Amino acid sequence: MDLLQAYAEGGEFDIDDANSPPPQNPPTTTDADDTTTSSPDSSPMRLSLPSKSSAPKVDDTMLALTVTGNKAQSKPLDPTQHMVSFNPTYDQLWAPIYGPAHPYAKDGIAQGLRNHKLGFVEDASIEPFVFDEQYNTFYKYGYAADPSGNNFVGDLDKLQESGAVSVYNIPQNEQKRRRIEKKKEKLEKLGEVDGEEAGDMDVSEVDNPATEAWIRKNSKSPWAGKREGVGGELTEEQKKYAEEYAKKKGEGENEGGKSNAGMADKSTFHGKEERDYQGRSWIAPPKDAKASNDHCYTPKRLVHTWSGHTKGVSAIRFFPKHGHLLLSAGMDTKVKIWDVYNSGKCMRTYMGHSKAVRDIWFSNDGSKFLTASYDKNIKYWDTETGQVISTFSTGKIPYVVRLNPDEDKQNVLLAGMSDKKIVQWDMNTGQITQEYDQHLGAVNTITFVDNNRRFVTSSDDKSLRVWEFGIPVVIKYISEPHMHSMPSIALHPNSNWLAAQSLDNQILIYSTRERFQLNKKKRFAGHIVAGYACQVNFSPDGRFVMSGDGEGRCWFWDWKSCRVFKTLKCHEGVCIGCEWHPLEQSKVATCGWDGQIKYWD
Repeated sequence: MDLLQAYAEGGEFDIDDANSPPPQNPPTTTDADDTTTSSPDSSPMRLSLPSKSSAPKVDDTMLALTVTGNKAQSKPLDPTQHMVSFNPTYDQLWAPIYGPAHPYAKDGIAQGLRNHKLGFVEDASIEPFVFDEQYNTFYKYGYAADPSGNNFVGDLDKLQESGAVSVYNIPQNEQKRRRIEKKKEKLEKLGEVDGEEAGDMDVSEVDNPATEAWIRKNSKSPWAGKREGVGGELTEEQKKYAEEYAKKKGEGENEGGKSNAGMADKSTFHGKEERDYQGRSWIAPPKDAKASNDHCYTPKRLVHTWSGHTKGVSAIRFFPKHGHLLLSAGMDTKVKIWDVYNSGKCMRTYMGHSKAVRDIWFSNDGSKFLTASYDKNIKYWDTETGQVISTFSTGKIPYVVRLNPDEDKQNVLLAGMSDKKIVQWDMNTGQITQEYDQHLGAVNTITFVDNNRRFVTSSDDKSLRVWEFGIPVVIKYISEPHMHSMPSIALHPNSNWLAAQSLDNQILIYSTRERFQLNKKKRFAGHIVAGYACQVNFSPDGRFVMSGDGEGRCWFWDWKSCRVFKTLKCHEGVCIGCEWHPLEQSKVATCGWDGQIKYWD
């Protein structure tokens, strides 16, 4: 019996027997059929079979699933691996992470890889526009395209009926039909046109004001019938309410008047007496105050500190010609005047502004001064009594105020405003007599030159403009690509040069001659003023240029050599203003945003 027969008959067969050598018996033949027949004993088959394992061959990927009862449990995937060698199921991909928590990576994801509080979120393959289109289509028509294939999901009957349109690709004929239906419904609702007429009417005629259809449609005002019943008399309840309302309104106006009166301009005198035994006013200059010599020196030490302002000090001005009083403008809305020669105390406080004071300026004799504040008001004060003579405002913030230096024009006020204009007032009449409107940014400085016949202005538009006084036409326009804004300008004592504080940390010198040229040979640098409107000034003899800076220092340069002569650490924070005493050759006053005014000798 051969091997195949043994398998077929279910008999036992030893593989070793098949591999053993067969017995050496000669074959027998029958002459009847002339064929060769073999018997198991005489001629067995010789087979060579490979060894077989009774265990079935199992794919490694199948180990991911183990069956426990009827529920399939998935082998967890490593969330850090970038490639999976088989197709995992949804449950495998979204199964929670197994194993102990990583001490430095929450949920097994490093902190740098997280872009969401629950882990790392990647953009889906579908674009937002496509998603919104299918989302809105599904909620409007009941069907949407399946993103995983080319078929649709939802109401297939409605899909066939509408021709698989979405909310964003409605055919043109469908859009036109809907517009016509909407117009028809609107006309039928107004009752102006019957349904049949509306169907026959052209939509373009309804939208055209020149057609009869438009006139019929709009002949009745939307407000028709709203006035019915209004013309009648008021009821008792309405009259009572109206009387109460009028009474409350009157009380409110009275209270407002009281509050305004409470915020009126006022002044407080801090000295011993306003007049001495000879009847002289406290603002009268000492008779012996004269310049000892014309040679100025840079200060070396601090002699006095005035600290009366509760916030930063934005500007200081010495009393004209004598310097026995010092006027200061504070960000605490107050203006104070200090004694310089004798007691060194505050003599008077002027209160009238509701916001920080930006700029101050004395008249020629010092008996009056101007203040400009962020409350959009300009006030003209009497120095001695503290009374406000007049108030000016255009509704814009004044950044700089100046009086015409001519003795016969002390009633002319110029103010650079935040609305790019320079406004000129006649203070006797209170009227605006001129407006200089050429700048492209807020005006920062006004400086009179050429015997007060002209004045130079600088602005946030990074330009200088020269004007004839009283004529609103620019006679010289200076603007270069390298120029920066110049928030402070000072006139040299000889009146031939202008020093302009440039916000690129340098002081530039311009001539006051006809051409107003930049003097390229003179340039003062070394200080840091970018972003701050630090004041620049000259010594009375013109030998020194000085300026504060953003780090609280006061810098002194030699006018001839342009070299740094000295620096003084004056304030904590910004040193915004500096003034050289008009008579004392070596004394300088500085002010800063730390609220202090310091006097140096």
